[in-house]
Amino acid sequence: MASEFDKSKLPSRHVTEGYERAPHRSYYYAMGMSEEEVHRPLVGVATTWNEAAPCNIALARQAQVVKKGVKAGGGSPREFTTITVTDGIAMGHQGMKSSLVSREVIADSVELTMRGHCYDALVGLAGCDKSLPGMMMAMVRLNVPAIFLYGGSILPGKFKGKDVTVVDVFEGVGQVAGGRMSESDLHTLELAACPSAGSCGGQFTANTMAMVSEAIGLALPGSGGPPAAYESRDSYAEWAGRQVMALLKRKIRPRDVVTREALRNACVVVAASGGSTNAGLHLPAIAHECGIKFDLFDVAEIFKQTPYIADLKPGGHYIAKDMYDIGGFPVLMKTLLDGGYLNGDCLTVTGNTIAQNLKDVVFPTDQDVVRPVASPLSPTGGVVGLRGNLAPDGGIVKVAGMHRLQFSGPARCFDSEEACFAAVMAKKYQEGEVLVIRYEGPKGGPGMREMLSTTAAIYGQGMGEKVALITDGRFSGATRGFCIGHVGPEAAVGGPIGLLRDGDIVEIDAEKGTLAVKLTEAELQQRRQAWQPRKSDYQSGTIWKYAQTVGPARAGAVTHPGGAAETHVYADI
Repeated sequence: MASEFDKSKLPSRHVTEGYERAPHRSYYYAMGMSEEEVHRPLVGVATTWNEAAPCNIALARQAQVVKKGVKAGGGSPREFTTITVTDGIAMGHQGMKSSLVSREVIADSVELTMRGHCYDALVGLAGCDKSLPGMMMAMVRLNVPAIFLYGGSILPGKFKGKDVTVVDVFEGVGQVAGGRMSESDLHTLELAACPSAGSCGGQFTANTMAMVSEAIGLALPGSGGPPAAYESRDSYAEWAGRQVMALLKRKIRPRDVVTREALRNACVVVAASGGSTNAGLHLPAIAHECGIKFDLFDVAEIFKQTPYIADLKPGGHYIAKDMYDIGGFPVLMKTLLDGGYLNGDCLTVTGNTIAQNLKDVVFPTDQDVVRPVASPLSPTGGVVGLRGNLAPDGGIVKVAGMHRLQFSGPARCFDSEEACFAAVMAKKYQEGEVLVIRYEGPKGGPGMREMLSTTAAIYGQGMGEKVALITDGRFSGATRGFCIGHVGPEAAVGGPIGLLRDGDIVEIDAEKGTLAVKLTEAELQQRRQAWQPRKSDYQSGTIWKYAQTVGPARAGAVTHPGGAAETHVYADI
C-alpha cells in the first residue's frame, strides 16, 4: 500500500526515509509498528478527548474508528490529544477567562505536534465550543490534507414532559432567584438536562461550528448530525480516515477548500440557523490562518442578506437531534443552495463540490424544523452586526426569536461580569436599562469571557427583553435576548464602552444595525482624555501572555500575523 504514495515529497520523509533516520525509525518499532507501516504516510488523528465534560467523552472511541479508516486507505495513523476548556463548567467565574485562550492553545498544540513529528495529513475530532474552530484553524494553518469530524451533540433531557438542554438549567437559576421555580424543581432539572455524551443540544456554539465545518467544506456531508451516543457516527469516522488518504493522493489541501466563497457559505448557514454570535469571532480567525482578510463587518454583511429559516433553540423550538431526524445539516444547505444563497461550486473534502454533495438531497416537506427560503421565519439572518459611535469596530447580536429589534435606555455600568451578576441576582436593576459589562474584552479580561450565567439569570427572572446588555466580552451561543457582544474597541484600549457613565442613553437598532450613545464626539473626547488604563489581575502565565499578543474581536481575536505573513507552509517542508 505504501507504494501508492510518493514519500519523497511528504513531510514524514524527514523522520522515516534514508539510513540517517534509523534512530527515528527505532522509536516507531518500539511502539509495535512494522517496517511497512513506518514507510507509509503518517496521519495525525487529533482529538480533544478528556473527562472535563460530555462534549469530549466520546471522542476517543470515534478516533479508534478513524484509525481503521486511515489504515484501510494506506496510511499509518498516529493518535494524539490536546486540551479543551468546557464553557458550561467554566461559565460564570474566573475559569471562563481560559475559554477563548484555549482556542489558540488547541491550534498551536496541534500545529506543534504535527510539525515536530512531520505528519503528512490530519483528521481532527472536536466537541466543545472552542475546540471546533481551534482544530479547523490548525488545519488551514498547516495546510496538509485534513478532515474535521464533530463528536456529535447530546441527546435531549426531559423535564415535565418537555425536551430540555443545559440552558434551561442556567435559566432555572434565575427563575429560582426570581421566585418562579423551587430549588427542588431546579435540582430535578439539573439531574435530567444532560442524559448522554455530546455537546450542548441547541444551535449554540458547538453545533453552529459543526454546521460551519460542513458548509465550509472541511467536514464530510452529514457527519455533524448524528448525536454523540449514536453508533452511526462510526461510519463517518471510518469514511474520514479513508477519505483523508484520498485527499493526500489527490493533493487536495484545506486552503483549496477554505476560500472566500467558502467562508461566505459558512456565514450563510450561521445566519439561516440563528447560530451563535461566536461565529463572528471564529470565522475571521479561520480566514486569518489562510491569509484572507475577512472581519466582523464582512460576516455581518452576509448575515444581513440571508433569511432565517431554521427554528432552533435558543431563539426557536427545536434542538440538534430534531435537525438530524429530518436529514441533518444537508437539508438546510440544500434549500439555501436552491434559493441561490450558497455557492455550489466550492470544493469540499469529498473531492466534490457543495452542489455535487447535495444533488441527491430532497428537502422534506413534512416538517417545520427548517423552513423553505420562500417562507422564512424572518427575511434577514438570525444574527446581526452593529456599528456606531459606541462600537466603531462593531458589535454582534443574535436576534433569532426576538420580538423587539430596537431598544433605548439609560446605561448601568459594571466593570466585571461578577459585579453585574451580583446586581442581577439581587434584582438591583430596572426594566428599561441597558446593562453594560466592560473590561471583559480579549485584552482587558483578559480572555473575553462569555456571559451566559448573567444573561440566563435575566431571562429566568422574566426580564429577557425588558432590559438590554452590551459588553466587550462575548455571549454563549445559548444566550437569547437583547444581548450585544464583541463591542469594539474594547474598554481596555480606551474604546467608547469604557467611557460610558451610569445614565448615558444608549440606543440600539438591530434593524438598521446601529449601536450608539447620545453623546457628542466632543463629550466622548473629553472623557477619553480623563480615562486611565487599568491592569488586570493576570500579570504572569498563559492568560497574561495571551493579552500581550491578542488582537481585536473584529478581526477574530487572533494572536499571530497569520497566513498573509508566511514565507512557507508546513505542508511544503
